[in-house]
Amino acid sequence: MGCDVGSRTVGVALSDPLGWTAQGLEIIRINEDKGQFGLDRVAEIVKEYEVTGFVCGLPKNMNNTQGPRAEKAREYGAMLEERFGLPVDFTDERLTTVEASRMLIEEADTSRKKQKKVIDKLAAQMILQNYLDGHGKLTKQ
Repeated sequence: MGCDVGSRTVGVALSDPLGWTAQGLEIIRINEDKGQFGLDRVAEIVKEYEVTGFVCGLPKNMNNTQGPRAEKAREYGAMLEERFGLPVDFTDERLTTVEASRMLIEEADTSRKKQKKVIDKLAAQMILQNYLDGHGKLTKQ
């Protein structure tokens, strides 16, 4: 399961059973300030789709350093690992949201208003697909 972790939403993507392709699934609303991280919905997805592991995007700065958002992504990953006992990996997500936005504007001619409804899901799909392309299937270690 791929996750694009933001401060208000988590984009979710899943791979096919063979671990070759990623498909965007949904966007889970969260509220970091109120400690609401959407883990109950994640639990439903884990059960329904028999998720075997997580890949969270790690939003590094362009100079390869990690800032506050990267730390929040790591904290979210730790919550996933603790709650579900499944492996959590992180992958560089620099520019995935920018690339997703460009794809929606240039290739799909999607309005900015409509983009907000799908951008995080598409970014999660890109995060997971990049991981699958580089690492193969997620397996419990």
